[in-house]
Amino acid sequence: QVQLVESGGGSVQAGGSLTLSCQASRYFYSMAWFRQAPGKEREGVASISGDTSSAYADSVKGRFTISRGNAKNTLTLQMNSLKPEDTAMYYCAAAENSMTPEFGIRADYNNYWGQGTQVTVSS
Repeated sequence: QVQLVESGGGSVQAGGSLTLSCQASRYFYSMAWFRQAPGKEREGVASISGDTSSAYADSVKGRFTISRGNAKNTLTLQMNSLKPEDTAMYYCAAAENSMTPEFGIRADYNNYWGQGTQVTVSS
């Protein structure tokens, strides 16, 4: 059974940083981070294919970095210069099929989801 477990969420002031981690029960070539704020649709934040090929939502480009951990089944999201509008539940996702990150950042291409970790940014 596939498991994705997120950690690292919390509360931070605007301009601060947080690092999210996702521990997967096995390696996935294509993984991604999504977020969902109250009353809004789930949106793709960043995705990675292989070790380094990545894609980002325009709203987080230059501020967030997705990467693999030292263990290949670990995914991280480094979030810098956080804004109040980044407040949301953040989810780790994985795709059964290998794909480019431009597809992996779309929710309908992912098969497995974590339970989420809350990120709250105050102004």
